[in-house]
Amino acid sequence: MPPLVARRTLPKHMSEEVTIRDEMTPDVLTIGPDRSLKDAAAAMSERNAGAVVVVDPELPGPGIVSERDISRAVGEGKDPTQEKVGDHVQTNAVFAEPDWPLKKAAKAMTSGGFRHLVVVDGSDPVGVLSMRDIVRRWSEDSG
Repeated sequence: MPPLVARRTLPKHMSEEVTIRDEMTPDVLTIGPDRSLKDAAAAMSERNAGAVVVVDPELPGPGIVSERDISRAVGEGKDPTQEKVGDHVQTNAVFAEPDWPLKKAAKAMTSGGFRHLVVVDGSDPVGVLSMRDIVRRWSEDSG
């Protein structure tokens, strides 16, 4: 006879598929490419954000600069008051749509080795999803 296994039924809110839209920060922190890395760091510090979306009208879509990018530049001896955000923007950024499942976003982030996703509607940034947002959601669901 097989052993009895207790099956836990998940509450409805946990069994429904959670999307990026449910967890993203919709208030997108943006900066222009001609601003300094110091300006970007100050804006991120003020908003307690780990990345800033770079909007360059000459590019087809947004880019992103993270605290890691700024730290790398400073570590290489570059002056953050002189370095332009546009020179450090991630050109290989992955963009997500608001209706992606959270699990798909997590897989994209872990396989790509980054901690922030720019959420777009067409080419317009509508939110940012961080690894912290995902962890917060999953830790609340399991608690």
